[in-house]
Amino acid sequence: MTAPQRRSNWTMAAFAAPCLPMAGLGLPLVVYLPEFYSSELGLSLAQVGAAFGAVRLLDMAFDPFIGGVMDGTRTRFGRFRPWFALGAPILMLATYMLFMAHPGVGVGYLWTWLLVLYAGVSIASLSQLAWGAAISPHYDQRSRVYGWWQGGNVIGMILVLTLPALLPYLGVKGHAEAVGAMGWFVVALLPITVALAVARVPEPVSPVRKERSGLGEYFKLLRRPSVARLLVVDFLVGTGPAITGALFFFYFGRAKGFEKAAASQLLLIYFIGGLVGAPIWTWLSYRLQKHRTLALSSMFYAAVTIAALFIPHGNFPIAALMMFLAGISYAAGAFLLRAMMADVGDEVRLETGAERTALLYALLSGTVKIGSALAVAITFPALAAMGFDPKAKTGEAGIPGLMAMFAMAPAALAVVGGAIIAGFPLHARRHAEIRDALAARDLAEAGPEMGQKPRFAEEIHPVSPAAE
Repeated sequence: MTAPQRRSNWTMAAFAAPCLPMAGLGLPLVVYLPEFYSSELGLSLAQVGAAFGAVRLLDMAFDPFIGGVMDGTRTRFGRFRPWFALGAPILMLATYMLFMAHPGVGVGYLWTWLLVLYAGVSIASLSQLAWGAAISPHYDQRSRVYGWWQGGNVIGMILVLTLPALLPYLGVKGHAEAVGAMGWFVVALLPITVALAVARVPEPVSPVRKERSGLGEYFKLLRRPSVARLLVVDFLVGTGPAITGALFFFYFGRAKGFEKAAASQLLLIYFIGGLVGAPIWTWLSYRLQKHRTLALSSMFYAAVTIAALFIPHGNFPIAALMMFLAGISYAAGAFLLRAMMADVGDEVRLETGAERTALLYALLSGTVKIGSALAVAITFPALAAMGFDPKAKTGEAGIPGLMAMFAMAPAALAVVGGAIIAGFPLHARRHAEIRDALAARDLAEAGPEMGQKPRFAEEIHPVSPAAE
């Protein structure tokens, strides 16, 4: 195996830069927007839960289609970069319509713009993740690539969380205005960061022949043991934080007695912990390998989440400590699983000869969407059934159920996920063997224009056939 090619920190920063607005969109979409449409815009919990849950499930049908199209794309600028650029204007329009909504909008409005938004999210996120898998073929360097990706996500969340705290100093007050400011953060930053990534980050290409793709190939990948295991674990370790995110303000407001401003500060501390945790888990993955590191982080997350039940009522220092520790463990799952899926993409290409990177990330995106949908679609109606009133300021109705859903369910999911991933068979040595076999085959199949080393999209142009 050749020595790992290490991309510069500047290249990694450019690749991660669009994560700032994309994460700045994703966090309010899970934490703020459902609560905003129910508490501020007058839609019922059941209406909001149904819209967010059903749209995410409908959007899953779009992922395998667009993933297959991406895998089959061949342009002089690469497969994934053109799609990444296309996603930006779609996200900007849908963000404006959802975050700048006023009282009086109906359920149809919410459904329509959620559909547009999630289509843009699918295009942008799938193309970026697949692009990241191509940036480096090496086992440990992929941890670094997706560690930067996760760091960009966490910084984006931290930036968007600071907006509500800063707005009063700028003369902007009110919860609706804070949600609107989050939307403007995304709309303003997306075109700048996407342009930077497209201009500065190369996209390596390999001599892979174009293959048929679509739902059939999507389901074939589902039957692969390595893919199925990653998907199950991604669902388990990802759904827990989605549940706590959806219930965060309810839990700390009603169960623990914090004002919304204090709860927002706790959420900010949680993501600061995530920023600290990302390089820690990356470093550990070099030493323990990715699967063992993920198992360790899952157990740590479960322990801290259970401990959050014992935060004293209104005690901010202890709550802040617990949220920081929970944030450290939060950072691991998302980027390690995506780095592992890139390795599975190499395994698939070796065995089938077909490029399925975007389709694999479409599968992974599906588990995220199922988990996020269930986090709102099940927990909100369940809270309503237990008598919990989101508009009430006091009262114990539904509080025990709220506490159980916030802590016990996510902890159980994390423990099961950690146990499943601990024995993942695609470890560093096996991946090195796969990459050696791929390198030998790619070199043998490469056309004269490819030369003796990997090239980039900027260096490869269509070669006209010689005149007969």
